[in-house]
Amino acid sequence: MLTLTDHWLDQATRLDSPNAGERPDPADISLIVVHNISLPPGEFGGPHIDALFTNRLDPDAHPYFASIAGLEVSSHFLIRRDGAVRQYVACDRRAWHAGQSQWRGRDNCNDFAIGIELEGTDETPYTDAQYRQLAELIQALRRAYPAIAADAIVGHSDIAPGRKTDPGPAFDWTRLAGLLAAKEDTEQ
Repeated sequence: MLTLTDHWLDQATRLDSPNAGERPDPADISLIVVHNISLPPGEFGGPHIDALFTNRLDPDAHPYFASIAGLEVSSHFLIRRDGAVRQYVACDRRAWHAGQSQWRGRDNCNDFAIGIELEGTDETPYTDAQYRQLAELIQALRRAYPAIAADAIVGHSDIAPGRKTDPGPAFDWTRLAGLLAAKEDTEQ
C-alpha cells in the first residue's frame, strides 16, 4: 500500500522541482489530471524528463530539446514504463502541469489538481506496471485528500480540450476504472 508523509509519497524517488508555487488554498486538492510525456518525443527511459522538470535539460543533447529547454514546467508525479514513481512537487503545492485549463467551471486547474505524468505517448500502449502503479497512486491520493471524488480523475485533454490530447487514445480509462474498483473492494 502506498503512503504519503508530509505530502510526499514514501515509495517515490524524490527530485525537487523549482517549478512550483503555493496553492491559493492548500486544503483544496480535489482533482487528479493524467498526462503523458516522453523525451525525446516517442523515446522512453533516460534522464531527460527529470532534467526538464528540474530545469537541467541540456538543449544540445537532442535537437528537440532546444525548443523546450527554457520551459518551467513540472508535475507532482511521473510513472515510468516499469512502474517506478518519481515525485517532483509536494502535493500541497501547485505544480505547473495543466497550463490554461478549466474543470467544472473552475479555471487554473493547477490551483487544485495533482498532476500525474505517465511516460508514454498518445498512441503507444501504456504498460501493465503503469496501470497498476497509477491505480495504487490514485488510491493513496484519495485516502490522503478525500475531496478527490471518483469522477475527478481526468485527462489533460479533458481540462484543456483543443489544446491538449494526452493521455491520448492509447490510454484505457475502462481498465483504470476496473483496477480502481477492485482496489476499493479489497479495502472495504
